[in-house]
Order: sequence, then structure tokens, then C-alpha cells
Amino acid sequence: MKKSGYLFPMEHEMPDMKIHTYPDAVLKSTAEPIKNIDENLQKIIDQMFKTMYAAPGIGLAANQVGLLKRLIVFDGSPRDDEPSPHVLINPEIIVGEGSIKWDEACLSVPDYTADVIRNSRVQVKGLDRHGKPLDLEAEGLLAVCLQHEIDHLNGILFIDRISSLKRALYKKKIKKKEKKDAGK
Repeated sequence: MKKSGYLFPMEHEMPDMKIHTYPDAVLKSTAEPIKNIDENLQKIIDQMFKTMYAAPGIGLAANQVGLLKRLIVFDGSPRDDEPSPHVLINPEIIVGEGSIKWDEACLSVPDYTADVIRNSRVQVKGLDRHGKPLDLEAEGLLAVCLQHEIDHLNGILFIDRISSLKRALYKKKIKKKEKKDAGK
């Protein structure tokens, strides 16, 4: 299916999931391993894809939608190409090498980007949506995306990887916005 907002044929409309934003505590929590790959998990995966594409984003971790499960969905294909959806259950980075500076953004850290230093190449293992083992090698944008989303599962935001000064300025901006919103 093309970029209609859906990846998979849907028999019924699924609601978008709420993307939690900083400073929500769920974003600082560590996700638990998934032990049971069942129909409920398949629905969660489909909802996460729908939410990620609607945002629009290239990756989404379960923490970001309030679920403390070790699950990420991602699509590193250019926006004009056919979707290339991927699922990783219980992902682990087993090899990381090289260094790359990337201007990162996050659906859970709205209206902010910052340069983050990551491994330029990673090898990640996990399970696909059907429980089959996956071993994935990635570089560039896809490597950054995988590291970013796996960080979420460990309660780490990309702003935790920037200078304390830049992080403090972002936190100050958020507090000011919260005050303004509370005054409405």
C-alpha cells in the first residue's frame, strides 16, 4: 500500500496511539522483554506503525506510546519511496563501531533538534513480528535510528546525550511552555 497512512490493509479503523512527550515519566522507564508474541502484540505493532507514519516519524519505541515493552518499529526509506516497515522485538545492539554526528529529532521531544554522536555502524539482533530471529547490520541514518529507538527502551532520550547546557536550555523552554499553557 502507498503512503495512505496505513501500512497494512485494515478491516477497521484503529485509533492513533498517544505519543508521550518529555518530561513524561514513561520515557525515563526501562521496557520489559516481550515473552509472548500474540494477536494483541500484532495489533499494537500495527497501531504503532499507523502512529509513526501519521506523526510523521521514521521510528517509534513502545515507551513513546506508554507501553513498557521492548518493541520498536521503524522505516528508514525516503518519504517518497514505498514504505519499508520493520519491527524489532527485544532488540539488542551487539556491535557498534565508528562515529557519526547526526542532527537528531524525536517525536517525544517536540520542536527540538541537536547534534548527537552515535556509532556509524551497528549490528542489532532481535525478533521479527512473528518471533523469528533477526540479525540486522545498519549504517548511517538507519544505524542512528536503531540506536535512538533502543535508547528509548532503556529510558534514554537523545537530549540525555547532548551537553548539559543545551539540555538545560531545552528544559527551561519546556517549563516556560507548561506555565504558559497552564495560564490559558
